[in-house]
Amino acid sequence: QVQLVESGGGLVQAGGSLRLSCAASGSIFRVNDMGWFRQTPGKQRELVAGITSGGNTNYVDSVKGRFSISRDSAKNTVYLQMNSLKPEDTAVYYCFANVQTIVAGARSYWGQGTQVTVSS
Repeated sequence: QVQLVESGGGLVQAGGSLRLSCAASGSIFRVNDMGWFRQTPGKQRELVAGITSGGNTNYVDSVKGRFSISRDSAKNTVYLQMNSLKPEDTAVYYCFANVQTIVAGARSYWGQGTQVTVSS
């Protein structure tokens, strides 16, 4: 089994910064893609940023130039540095990881979600 544990959410004023972390643990053979989605009430979950095992990144247009995704493969951890936060960034942020376990094939796992609230 694989667990993803997130940390770093909270309340911040517009223009401020937060850093989210997500660590994968368990019977891991290899971690492939990792990333972050976010969701607000009544809306579909949206991909915010992703990073491959090789370090290639992609971002939704609304966060380009403000958010930065990175990973520490030795720690199976992905980070999301969020700068110049806006009220519209308010959401529950979920990390995901595509993980190949020791006993099974690759599949995606999700964190429990962390609330990010940006006040105006």
